[in-house]
Amino acid sequence: MSAQLLDGEPVAARIKMELADRAQRLRASGRIPGLGTILVGEDPSSARYVEMKIEECAQIGVRSFDEHLSSSVTQSHIESVIDRFNADPHVHSILVQLPLPAGINEEEVLMRVLPEKDVDGLHPTNLGRLVMGAPGPLPCTPAGIVELLAHYHVPVEGKHVAIIGRGITIGRPLALLMAMRRAHCNAAVSVVHTGVDDMASIVRSADVIVSAAGKAGIVTRDMVKPGAAVVGAGTTFAGRKLLSDVADDVHEVAAWVTPRLGGVGPMTRAMLLRNAVLAAERVR
Repeated sequence: MSAQLLDGEPVAARIKMELADRAQRLRASGRIPGLGTILVGEDPSSARYVEMKIEECAQIGVRSFDEHLSSSVTQSHIESVIDRFNADPHVHSILVQLPLPAGINEEEVLMRVLPEKDVDGLHPTNLGRLVMGAPGPLPCTPAGIVELLAHYHVPVEGKHVAIIGRGITIGRPLALLMAMRRAHCNAAVSVVHTGVDDMASIVRSADVIVSAAGKAGIVTRDMVKPGAAVVGAGTTFAGRKLLSDVADDVHEVAAWVTPRLGGVGPMTRAMLLRNAVLAAERVR
């Protein structure tokens, strides 16, 4: 068996075309969607991530307001920038790029962002909306994974989905989303992690596997049921090479699998852009 690649690039391109149309309609009504970005320090990966966001904003007609702060910045300075963005009617959404330097309380920084301007969908108010099934910005990577599986017609509803990892950015919100009675979800969900005995046997029974562990090659061929779909949402670096949670030999047994590059990443960025446009649309 040779797995079909769950390529996120063409799916993200389609979503961005739709968002460009929505952004154009907003501009025609006199409202230009605006995203405020805050980058602290000189981490190359973070800098490139923010740079890509700015480039993609320009492509679809979202205006960027960018703050690049020194790694020696104080907590109060970062919070003052957030306060300024919160008060600016031209900034409809805010991205604080993580990680922040040691000594900065990330939780307090993220809580400072107004829920309606939370472009990541991870503010406690918005996570609460997700739990209740109420409208609000969805966490970007989980929403992107759902869109990716739907585009490639991977059966999810009524199936067993195993999620490796319980982190706040992917594992926990994805489990909530996948279990909800909504299109392309409505699954039986298992969340496994380092505290679970015989994790492999649980994963092996799944129809869809999503790994967000951030441990290279943690999902191996012997853990995958033939014909399953496998999504590598966690990544690590070996030098400058980006590695997936999914081992290469998984392609031999899975029916669908994400590529090492261009799978979940483009979808995460597309969902962030969607949240940015949605925030501008919701302004009264």
